[in-house]
Amino acid sequence: MSPAKQASQGEAAAAVAAGARLEAMRRRVRLSRMAVWTVIAAGPIALCVAVASGPTTVEAATPAKPAAVRTTAAVDPGGYAQLFVSAWLRSSADDTTTAQARLAQSLAPDVELPDPAADAQPAPQSVTAVRSAQRDGGTWSVTVAAQYADSTVRYFAVPVAADSTGASFAVTGAPGVVAGPGRAEAAKSAPAYGVSVPEGDLSSAVGEFLAAYLTGAGEIGRYLAPGVTLSAVSPAPYAAVSVQHVSAVEEAAAAGTVPADGTTVRVLVRVEARDADGRWPLAYELALTARSSRWEVAALQSGTAQDGGAR
Repeated sequence: MSPAKQASQGEAAAAVAAGARLEAMRRRVRLSRMAVWTVIAAGPIALCVAVASGPTTVEAATPAKPAAVRTTAAVDPGGYAQLFVSAWLRSSADDTTTAQARLAQSLAPDVELPDPAADAQPAPQSVTAVRSAQRDGGTWSVTVAAQYADSTVRYFAVPVAADSTGASFAVTGAPGVVAGPGRAEAAKSAPAYGVSVPEGDLSSAVGEFLAAYLTGAGEIGRYLAPGVTLSAVSPAPYAAVSVQHVSAVEEAAAAGTVPADGTTVRVLVRVEARDADGRWPLAYELALTARSSRWEVAALQSGTAQDGGAR
């Protein structure tokens, strides 16, 4: 074959190859355009597929910090100190084998036992913790009162240590005799019962209520305002109750007639209760509400009353 013919055939082959490459490029462009429009048309679906098909990254979970549990010495060591003083006062260094001596030594191994004389006064009739003061480092000072048969009272200060949880105590030293707590002034914020209530509907209502409450005479529910739940003392401690004096905070309590429905008054009732053992002066703080021309008990709250004096 001549060189000219060979060159002509080579050019033809090159042209065919170029055309094939061009056609392949055109097909790729068409496919890319179709893919782009498909993604656009699919919208969120395509996005989800892309995210789901992407590489997954696993992050180590940060361990949750355990909640801090705060423990405090919430238990007052007064009872512990009271038990120790009671056993200590009933012990003797001459006989460490008695039950009281062993108890005192188990509560305070480093505290020496007393050595009472043969003619010493008997052990106290009662021992009561009257004050607990917390100090630094989990330590306490507990004041304990010992009452004797001749009515004398002796106060002891007892050092007590508590553990970090407040579940264990230890007497850390010998008790010391101290002066008793002083008398505190009554709170000025308590209601002043300065209105004297005469005999009438209100005094009769509180008298009948307290008789049912303390002696079981009658059904207590008939004296209560709607929605008030209160149970009588059971078993009934007294045979009879009589009202001695009634004072109030509000002037409406002293009116001769029952006021309009919904009127509420607070009263302090002093009564005398009797049983087979004698008579007992008692006091009760009540709230009463007027309804249908009668007084009904709305609340009973004793122990917080402060008598401001009748007028």
